[in-house]
Amino acid sequence: MLYTFIRNSGNRKTGPLPVTYNLRETCPPGCALYRAGCYGEDFHTRMSWDKVPQRGVPIDQLAGHIQSLPPGQAWRFAVVGDLPGKGEKVDAFELGQIVKANKGRRGFTYTHKHAPHALPWIKHANSWGFTVNLSADNAGHADQLAETQAGPVVALVPIDTPKVSHTPAGRLIVICEAQTRDEITCESCGNFEPWCSRANRDFIVGFRAHGSKAHQTDKLARKVIPILKG
Repeated sequence: MLYTFIRNSGNRKTGPLPVTYNLRETCPPGCALYRAGCYGEDFHTRMSWDKVPQRGVPIDQLAGHIQSLPPGQAWRFAVVGDLPGKGEKVDAFELGQIVKANKGRRGFTYTHKHAPHALPWIKHANSWGFTVNLSADNAGHADQLAETQAGPVVALVPIDTPKVSHTPAGRLIVICEAQTRDEITCESCGNFEPWCSRANRDFIVGFRAHGSKAHQTDKLARKVIPILKG
């Protein structure tokens, strides 16, 4: 695998966090957004994504970049792309190198690799301090992924979802701070302890449908509407 490492991101949403862009081939075809509404296809993001094959570095160099980050540094793996490995597969060796390099830091990422063979590796990564969020297509899917206990869950929700809602099973959903407060980025979220970097949090982070194809992702999220209480 090849990875583009950016020490200070210029991405408006992430803020100046260190980030990576991963190869398209890491994306699982089973993802509901695969070539169908993914924000990674937005113009500026797509330009960076398309350059990974030319600019990317192999896993040993990526691990070196991660190890050079200060202790406690939050960073985001895979602004686009997914966990190491082609399609639905997880490359356990490369994921292990990332987990090892991240020790003492607060790396986090998201995955649509939900196959039974992938979940143990995701759970292992979370237990060793590299936070892998399971990405759900809607509130009902979030309940299904939470039941696996492989890691924390994030969920796509409709554009008009309020800041606080619940899944059908009663799990709390809180909308990403960067979507409810203009001044917040991934870096400054959670008082500079990003929610998505917390593997043991007791709520699901909701992402309102966004990007140039928000109407498509909104339809997907509406298959199961979050529940309001009281």
